[in-house]
Amino acid sequence: MNKIYMVHCWDGTKDDGWYPWLDEKINDENNKVIRFNMPNTENPKIKEWVSELDKQVDILNENTYFIGHSIGCQTILRYLENKNVDKIGGILFVAPWLDLLPEAIEDEDSYNTASPWIHTNINFDKIKSITNNINCIFSDNDYFVSLSQKEKFEEVLNAKTIVVNDKGHISSEDGVNELSDIYDKTLEMLKVKGE
Repeated sequence: MNKIYMVHCWDGTKDDGWYPWLDEKINDENNKVIRFNMPNTENPKIKEWVSELDKQVDILNENTYFIGHSIGCQTILRYLENKNVDKIGGILFVAPWLDLLPEAIEDEDSYNTASPWIHTNINFDKIKSITNNINCIFSDNDYFVSLSQKEKFEEVLNAKTIVVNDKGHISSEDGVNELSDIYDKTLEMLKVKGE
């Protein structure tokens, strides 16, 4: 049985946007999706979010997968960099970022919330040592995330990336409540294991 942990975005919930749709599409006798709400979602803190993910994950092995959206992607990276594990199944990141466009953090609250996430280093080598099955989806008109993040994720994580057209931050605010690219990439991620 594959377990797929889904981590939502900043100011989001487990029931936003495309999360329930994807859950319904892939939950079957071989795949169990685990969705949950993060604490303090309007002001996400690294320690709180990593700790919540740690509480949710009961077993970490090559049948364990992660899907993150926006800040949820960083949460997954920061969780995994501190775990003692040989291999996991894979990761899918949707609209991930290590840095944000200036307009995304122009107000003081957003800047103060994002700053630790942007300025606290991540051990990418550790992540790469536990999986080479890292996939990212970016949108060509994301108003929070520059398309240069695509090259960054390819460089630091050897990620396989795709770009979708005109989907903003790939969230419910952009009218994205389902997206075939996310489903296709999820199936691809689940299939790669053991190859």
